[in-house]
Amino acid sequence: MSSAQFDHVSVLKKSNVYFGGKCISHTVQFEDGTKKTLGVILPTEQPLTFETHVAERMEVVSGECRVIIADNEESELFRAGQSFYIPGNSRFKIETSDVLDYVCHLEG
Repeated sequence: MSSAQFDHVSVLKKSNVYFGGKCISHTVQFEDGTKKTLGVILPTEQPLTFETHVAERMEVVSGECRVIIADNEESELFRAGQSFYIPGNSRFKIETSDVLDYVCHLEG
């Protein structure tokens, strides 16, 4: 799904706000019951740490970010058009110096 929009979905009105507003997303539910979140991460001074319950694929729509997944010691750079995967029951740290638009594909 690399199109610029999602069709035939329901969007939850209430936003998900994390880290004092540094990350804001909305949940999108598809007709088949799958869910994604569409969000924005504002520039960070320190990495933001997210916990996962299900496997996630983070698609970078615009901007770029540095990510450390689970217990890895090295960060990786991801730019618009790229994705990274986080296993379920894990965590990742993310930081960005610009506004980052993303889609989180909940895969569990």
